[in-house]
Amino acid sequence: MYVCTRIIKQIPYMAQFLDPKYDLTFKRVFGEHKHLCISLINSMLPLEKPVVSIEYQSGELIPELDVLRNTIVDVRCIDSSGRQFIVEMQLFWYDSFKKRVLLNASKAYVLQLDAAEKFKTLQPVYSLNFVNDIFEKSPGMEDVYFHHYKIVNLKDSQKQIEGLEFVFLELPKFKPLNRADRKLHELWLRFLTEVNEKSEEIPKDLLKNEHIREAVGYMERAAYTKEQLTAYDKWKVDLMTARSMLDDAETIGLEKGEAIGLEKGEAIGLEKGEAIGLEKGEAIGLEKGEAIGLEKGLEKVAINCKTAGYSIDTTAMIAGLTSKQVIEIFKRYED
Repeated sequence: MYVCTRIIKQIPYMAQFLDPKYDLTFKRVFGEHKHLCISLINSMLPLEKPVVSIEYQSGELIPELDVLRNTIVDVRCIDSSGRQFIVEMQLFWYDSFKKRVLLNASKAYVLQLDAAEKFKTLQPVYSLNFVNDIFEKSPGMEDVYFHHYKIVNLKDSQKQIEGLEFVFLELPKFKPLNRADRKLHELWLRFLTEVNEKSEEIPKDLLKNEHIREAVGYMERAAYTKEQLTAYDKWKVDLMTARSMLDDAETIGLEKGEAIGLEKGEAIGLEKGEAIGLEKGEAIGLEKGEAIGLEKGLEKVAINCKTAGYSIDTTAMIAGLTSKQVIEIFKRYED
């Protein structure tokens, strides 16, 4: 296990730092140092009893698709009372992420049956998810970064089925308020959002806390071997590749959809020869055009995935299609 010998000293003014949100660094801090993981969990989750000790757990709960593997960083642990904690860093958002989180936590809960003799001995599973992206865009939620989900009675939210709880934190929305009652909560979020490869000097108020100061020490570039830094850089490239591929369908579909929609909408409107016909025609054409454009965009993404050597299942996940649709696209491409 790595031990930082400089953590009790002042971080050098000109030190070079890595980003704590990435795989190598996130696991260095929270997957190798139990006291730091405990500090993070206690500061983020509204627990009735704080965590005092943990043991790390290994192994995947569910397999990840190759193209998405680099977008998720996770640490799993269990405390002395048997409660399980799944701590994840999600680098960007995609629509099925909540379902994947639900499946992960549910599987962790069910796996307890191998050891538990009675249902009443089952312990809760907490899923703590940091998201480096914005997913909640509803009106009035622009500044709400903390989202806590439970299984509750719709008519009386105080009545709860205990066992699974989920917390999602949208890092881009976080703004420190310097609240004394949430000091450590804000310090950890500032560590995750303010420390990165562009940092030249770490704010003094962060370094005053011994846990944050220690974590910052593990972010120094000099604390890693050449091989580790190479792996860190490769992970970033793979992450950008995955992001680009997932963006292709939306971008291509929007561009082609707008063009086709405007063209068909104007044609329908002119045929009717009335202003209202033009208005309705544009709306109908735009709707159909967007659908056609999106279809063509998804088809292009699928073909790009085939060229890149991705499997049918992985291609289906990236393009948001069924495996059957992907197979049909591949056949048309080969023809």
